[in-house]
Amino acid sequence: MQKSIFITGASSGLGKAAALLFQSKGWHVIATMRQPEKATDLAALENVTVLPLDVTDAQQIKDTVAKVLSIHTIDVVLNNAGYGLIGPLEALTGEQIYTQISTNLSGVIHVCKAFTPYFREKRSGTFINITSTFGLLSYPTCSIYSATKFGIDGFSEALAYELAQFNVQVKVVAPGGMQTDFAGRSLQASTHNAYEQLVAKVSEGYSEEQIAQYTKAEEVAQVIYDAATDGKNQLRYIAGKDAIALYNERLTIGAEEQVRKIKAQFIL
Repeated sequence: MQKSIFITGASSGLGKAAALLFQSKGWHVIATMRQPEKATDLAALENVTVLPLDVTDAQQIKDTVAKVLSIHTIDVVLNNAGYGLIGPLEALTGEQIYTQISTNLSGVIHVCKAFTPYFREKRSGTFINITSTFGLLSYPTCSIYSATKFGIDGFSEALAYELAQFNVQVKVVAPGGMQTDFAGRSLQASTHNAYEQLVAKVSEGYSEEQIAQYTKAEEVAQVIYDAATDGKNQLRYIAGKDAIALYNERLTIGAEEQVRKIKAQFIL
């Protein structure tokens, strides 16, 4: 029997790479995005349904999920939609903070809530929520972005406990740097005069040379596919050499020592 996956933020980057991979494996893909008219290439593929969805709109989430479930069975929900808000906290406006949380964290919560009764009654299903290396540890200028990604990680762990009794799994995929447009279209940067040197130091990690060393979106999509199909009772999947190295370092030397190490890198 053909399986189906519901993906948010599927118009580009990791979401699109995941949609293409699952489609190539014979899955039916429900690819959602804010502007579906920009995904004519996806819509032209066999077994791909493209739908509009803004994850900051809780009512649209309810309506879209209800529409999908009235027509299709869903086996996996991939919460991928999100973007990076980067800058010192002092540089960020209240609207920027609100929109970041609404998109990256609240959107995941509302999508999961909309699908949970369906998975519970079906007594099967998997949520895969995309976090980040910065959902496991953090760096300067990433305070609000990390708040959302740490939030997804904690939310996912708690939800995994709640749904285990119904044979529903919740998994987290935490990528490191990716060779996508995240550092361009999906990154919003703000600065403040008092933090110019710090921002310049952090920005070295977003140089073209550094980005060229990042993991390809297709490689992270493979980790997502593995999480969806490996049958393992596993919560976290770390994706990318940089992410694995940083996470292993935290496990090896401990969180406090790693915090001291990172802080020392940015004391100018």
